[in-house]
Amino acid sequence: MPVMTKQAQADMTPDQALALLREGNERFVGGRSLQRDLMAQLRATSSGQYPLALLLSCIDALVPPELVFDQGFGDVFSARVAGNYANADIIGSAEFATKLAGAPLILVLGHTECAAVKGACDNVHLGDPAHILSKITPAVDSVTNVQGDRSSKNKAFVQLVAEANVRLTVQALTDRSAALQDLVERGKLKVMGAMLDVATGRVTFAV
Repeated sequence: MPVMTKQAQADMTPDQALALLREGNERFVGGRSLQRDLMAQLRATSSGQYPLALLLSCIDALVPPELVFDQGFGDVFSARVAGNYANADIIGSAEFATKLAGAPLILVLGHTECAAVKGACDNVHLGDPAHILSKITPAVDSVTNVQGDRSSKNKAFVQLVAEANVRLTVQALTDRSAALQDLVERGKLKVMGAMLDVATGRVTFAV
């Protein structure tokens, strides 16, 4: 599969980029990932990169975004932080990936069994990690329609918090960035969320 060119990226709509990620995940789930000459792709992208999307995902080792969407060198930007939330650095990176580098899609990818989400659900305080987990607290507080314990022991609660965290991150990206909001309003960019089931590899879009 050839790497993305500048012209191909310029001609690509947000919906077309999303369709490529959907197709890639279907290949991954079905065991049909493309055979790539990765070294050839590396050489081809060494003088320029034109990714189709920025994937904002968790650092969890079970969530390798390029593999999940069957992408190769130069195909996607990847920003990773525990709990896939948007701080100032992530927002700045998103502005670079889209306004400056031309990617037409930002996909916030949460996942099942997220350790960061579980820590936030349990109100864990362990030094610096607590600062990270506090970023997920708004998602914890937003979930009120659940039965049982409000802790990581309640899988339904954890799942709802993970999904809420994705939605809040999507909202934060445009609420806190005039540059991203402008691209969205002009139809040059789509910002949306998705959830990865780590047991199956399947991604559910628009959570």
